[in-house]
Amino acid sequence: MIKKSLIAAGVLFCSLSAIPLPSQNPDGDAMLRKLDRNLNPESFEAYRKLINIEPNGRKKEFVLYTVKKGADRVAALFLSPASEEGRTTLRLDENMWLYIPNVGKPIRITSLQSVIGGIFNNADILRLDYAEEYSVEKTEERDKEYLLHLKARTRNVAYDRLRMWVDKSRILPNKIECRTEADMLIKTIHFKQIKDFGGGIVRPSVVETESPLHEGHKSVMIFAQIKARTLQDEVFTLSFMPNMESLRK
Repeated sequence: MIKKSLIAAGVLFCSLSAIPLPSQNPDGDAMLRKLDRNLNPESFEAYRKLINIEPNGRKKEFVLYTVKKGADRVAALFLSPASEEGRTTLRLDENMWLYIPNVGKPIRITSLQSVIGGIFNNADILRLDYAEEYSVEKTEERDKEYLLHLKARTRNVAYDRLRMWVDKSRILPNKIECRTEADMLIKTIHFKQIKDFGGGIVRPSVVETESPLHEGHKSVMIFAQIKARTLQDEVFTLSFMPNMESLRK
């Protein structure tokens, strides 16, 4: 009888643990969703330059054409340098692939790897909405900013915790610290140079990051263009990866 009771209790516990808990900070989560939409439309296309800068000043630059649809689908096409031209990446939720033309078959990659080297990893380059991956544990109000303490919704996210400084007037990020579950700093991301891209999109055009794990190195992401665009579901499939160039015509 005792054994049956324990089994029943265990089943009940598993059932309850599978039920998502209500948000502990609904106002903070709402702010995070607004911040996502202020950074970019729900579905869009963009042109970006990514620059890796080494301690000796040497630079390596990449130009990417990127498309995103909804909360969990992102794809990017390398336009330069010539050695990378035609490569594409695809992210579906936490699953990521790299397509190399002369290989001809998509290769699985992980969020913590980097297809360009440098400090930006694949999760940074193919970023989903922050509200998709994180919930707000606590909100602190400062003079001109809010400080949001974010916790990853699952263990599949690249960073366990984020500290995000948000501009009060624009509801846009000024700075993000990416941290481990033990609160060790992995990298700091700075958002700079607010630009009007048209179509109601006013956001930072430059994103810079440095890391205590890569002393003296820096990576920079510069947005040249971003605009809303309706995209078909087939764009975000493995079979479409060799055909991403067709979206630019």
